[in-house]
Amino acid sequence: MATEKIILGIDPGTTIMGFGLIKVVGKKMEFIQMNELLLQKYNDHYVKLKLIFERTIELIDTYHPDEIAIEAPFFGKNVQSMLKLGRAQGVAMAAGLSREIPITEYLPKKIKMAITGNGNASKEQVAKMLQSLLGLKTLPKNLDSTDGLAAAVCHFYNEGRVEVGKSYSGWDAFVKQNSSRVKK
Repeated sequence: MATEKIILGIDPGTTIMGFGLIKVVGKKMEFIQMNELLLQKYNDHYVKLKLIFERTIELIDTYHPDEIAIEAPFFGKNVQSMLKLGRAQGVAMAAGLSREIPITEYLPKKIKMAITGNGNASKEQVAKMLQSLLGLKTLPKNLDSTDGLAAAVCHFYNEGRVEVGKSYSGWDAFVKQNSSRVKK
C-alpha cells in the first residue's frame, strides 16, 4: 500500500502570508489547497504575528500535515523588513513546533530551482510551472499563495536527500541545533 502524507508549504510575510498544501501518495503529489492570509489592513505588527500563528494552527488542525516546508527569509538591505519577516517566519515555525510537526526551511533560490530548474526564476514562472505540474485551472492574482505551494512541492522533490535545509522535529531538536543561541 502506498504511503500517504500531507505537506504544508508556507511563504511567510507580514503583508501577505501565502500557503499551499499537497498530498503525497507513494511518489505522486496531488494539489489540496492554496490561499493567503491578507494582513495589510492591520497596522499593529504584533496583531499580524498573532494572526499568522492562529492561521497556521488552524491549517494544522484542519489538514493535519505530516511535514511543513517554509521559505527562509532572503537577505535584503532593509534591516527592519528582515526583522519583521524573520518574526513572521518564526511565528509560523512556532505554530508547527507546538504541534510537533517537522519543519524544513528552504532558501528562495532552492525552491525556484526545484520547481523551474532556474534559481533566478520569476514568481510568474514558478506559478506557471506549478499550474502545469498540478493541473491548476487558474492562478491567483497575488502569487504569495503559489510561493507557499512551491515550498511544499520543493520539499516533496527533496524528500530523501541528505542536505535539504534546516529541519526541526520539535522544540528539543530546535534547541539542540541552535544551542549556541540559547541562554543557559
